[in-house]
Amino acid sequence: MATKEQALPETMISPETGETLTRGVRPFTVAYKDMNVTVELPGYYPRGEGDGVHVGKDMSIVDEALRELKEKADGVPSPATIRRLRAKLRLSQREAGALFKVGENAFDKYERGLVEPSGPTIQLMTLLDRHPELVAELH
Repeated sequence: MATKEQALPETMISPETGETLTRGVRPFTVAYKDMNVTVELPGYYPRGEGDGVHVGKDMSIVDEALRELKEKADGVPSPATIRRLRAKLRLSQREAGALFKVGENAFDKYERGLVEPSGPTIQLMTLLDRHPELVAELH
């Protein structure tokens, strides 16, 4: 059953300074190796400069940006790329796990970003992305 996300309050008191922080976004640079990208990071921020407080899923935007940089730099597919490939191959998560010989729950973990696929699995994903007709050879 899907859980409904609750709206966050507009303000909160900083646990460190006691200052009132307001909900908003600020630019944040995510770096990996020699690459970087700036994202709009949601959180509670003080007026002017200062550190923010991040709650709930605030940091997920940073995680996603880091995964995209790792995909570009190292060829490690992001959860979105893995989900897209599995849909392209018309496989359920369990079917993909069986086909790739990685376990029935592996694709769920890959697509949620909990685990990264191994090198050989990444190579097979890359090959099947370029040549989806080869899936029939693996059944």
